[in-house]
Amino acid sequence: MSPIRTTLRRAGLVAALTTAGVLAAAGAAFAHVTVHPETYAKGATDGVLTFRVPNEEDTASTTKVQVFLPTDHPVLGVLVTPQEGWTAQVTTTKLKTPVKTDDGTITEAVSEITWTGGRIRHGQYQDFNVAFGQLPDDTDQLSFKTLQTYSDGNVARWIEEEQKGAAEPENPAPVLTLTAEDAETGSDGTSDSASGSASSSSSSSAPAVAAGSTSSSDSTARGLGIAGLVVGVLGLAAAGYALARGRGARSE
Repeated sequence: MSPIRTTLRRAGLVAALTTAGVLAAAGAAFAHVTVHPETYAKGATDGVLTFRVPNEEDTASTTKVQVFLPTDHPVLGVLVTPQEGWTAQVTTTKLKTPVKTDDGTITEAVSEITWTGGRIRHGQYQDFNVAFGQLPDDTDQLSFKTLQTYSDGNVARWIEEEQKGAAEPENPAPVLTLTAEDAETGSDGTSDSASGSASSSSSSSAPAVAAGSTSSSDSTARGLGIAGLVVGVLGLAAAGYALARGRGARSE
């Protein structure tokens, strides 16, 4: 094999391996359990949270999903939307600090929702919709730790909380950011873009292909995809340079 072909093959192999690694990382970004919309106003009332659960296993289906709601900053008035094929079990907990509302003092709140009976197969995700009466107004974010159980017995634990200044954890918990209400906030406490996301999610009652991933994952994947393209271009440029250099040497 000529030196030119050897150089071209090596350059192409490096570009292919690097691009494959980038695309693999992009695929991993889609595997997280997420909550939608990602942002609500503090103290928002009468809204919907959608927990999106993708299946990340090639040979097993998701058969159980457990979402844990915080009780130090409780979500009040939780109601679960019936989901075809799934049975929801709601667990309530007595609050250490009762919450005073216009309708009276709340002493208990939902602390866990468990869905069983259905299946989320490879290449699919499922949206689980939860309505709420009121979100807390004394915190900047809510973390919903989630356990995802597969048909082979494995459990994905989405329970790690991201720390400021640190890289995203490997198994992040779904996080809802709470912001101060402003002029662009709708009557239910969501921004215009968040309302659109919630509306789109709530209309889905059956599993869909994984193309409907979260906006944050989309952004990450787009960035990784661009990085992959850049790597590919660099690899082709290196191959072109090697080819031109080889031709020059041969002509001499």
